[in-house]
Amino acid sequence: MQSEKRYRFARDARLLKTDDFSSVFSLRASVSNDYFQVLGKPNLSQHARLGLVVGKKTDKRAVGRNYIKRTVRELFRQNTELLLGLDVVVRSRKPFARQDGAAARAALLSLFKRIKQCRALSSRC
Repeated sequence: MQSEKRYRFARDARLLKTDDFSSVFSLRASVSNDYFQVLGKPNLSQHARLGLVVGKKTDKRAVGRNYIKRTVRELFRQNTELLLGLDVVVRSRKPFARQDGAAARAALLSLFKRIKQCRALSSRC
């Protein structure tokens, strides 16, 4: 029997508790652009974890907020090797639709690379 590749966003890859989010926010190591703000903190495990903040100010319609979350989760899932050993919180700043999705994905990928390269994760990078 062949092992099937799983494409799900595993529970151990998520920031779930308020304390997890608070510890990332309190460290304040962040990078940002027009679409997103990415905050990061080293964790003690060998895998990366993701937290999402997509508020109603970003997009009033739930459809738009859910599209943003799906896009961020998928990009994170495809690029977890860039973020190994980090807890990452992605905050959306600007709504985007399918026609702007490629630009938003490229912007988020560049932020993932910048937060990993940031050596001093205790300040703004």
